[in-house]
Amino acid sequence: MKAPSAIGVNQPCWCGSGQKYKKCHRDRDEEAKGARRIKPGRISPPREVPLSIPRPDYAESGKPGPGAPVDPDPVRRLARMRRACRAAAEVLAESARALRPGVTTDAIDAVCHAAYLARGGYPSTLNYRGFPKSLCTSVNEVVLHGIPDDRALEGGDIVNLDVTIYLDGLHGDCSATFAVGEIDEASQRLIRVTEEAMMLGIEAVKPGRTTRAIGRAIEAHATRHGYGVVRAFCGHGVGEQFHEDPPITHFDDPRATAVMEEGMIFTIEPMLTEGSHNVRGWADGWTVVTADGRRSAQFEHTIVVTRDGAEILTRL
Repeated sequence: MKAPSAIGVNQPCWCGSGQKYKKCHRDRDEEAKGARRIKPGRISPPREVPLSIPRPDYAESGKPGPGAPVDPDPVRRLARMRRACRAAAEVLAESARALRPGVTTDAIDAVCHAAYLARGGYPSTLNYRGFPKSLCTSVNEVVLHGIPDDRALEGGDIVNLDVTIYLDGLHGDCSATFAVGEIDEASQRLIRVTEEAMMLGIEAVKPGRTTRAIGRAIEAHATRHGYGVVRAFCGHGVGEQFHEDPPITHFDDPRATAVMEEGMIFTIEPMLTEGSHNVRGWADGWTVVTADGRRSAQFEHTIVVTRDGAEILTRL
């Protein structure tokens, strides 16, 4: 028999023993998955950006500063933000079209990098605190911040592409998780539920509510389906700076007391896991993986709080 799609640790084991999964096959399943864990590959040099492309303040030093001056006209600033976010969504879609078994994540980085430049934008991740590439590629158990390298994608993999463009003094940020070739039912379900959770978080946005409402909606949906929600990383305000206040946690966090106001712009980007929500980091200082080696998926939109809800800025 084969283990079915995602199964909760307290559910009956797939083998029919009548025991809870955690008391029966879980450890053996984890061991089998662990044997196929992603390993670091070789990283090529950072790609060049023409001097004609406007750059964020950290492009040379790697140290983010205060960002470009804030536009005093909120209507004009939002129009600029819409352009940056649409460009990010276009770059994400173009990068995703290149995904297939046998393609390296470094080759995806090259496609993504060219797509930024074609729109007159700078890859926001490039040299941000020293990050060496133009997007993040997080495969299978990699939760986020995966560095593109020479590992070839395999059929059955899932990969999150996290794209941020710096355009006209503003950052537009989005990500999605994609199948590489044919994937199993468990991975299909993980991807579907993660996107649903993000959308429920967006639906929870209302002026006057605290940001806790976002995390509460996301965690409730994840829990119903037996998934963990990563707590070590969160969404964030975005605009002139790549990362701004407020932090947006994706679980029911009583500390998330920021009150949402019309005009606020931030990302909602839940990371759901098949098993534990605990994570660990690689020695490269960037790559974050699930502690138990099970798969993770993530979706992200940048939104603006409106009079009665939210507008998704990174939707094509």
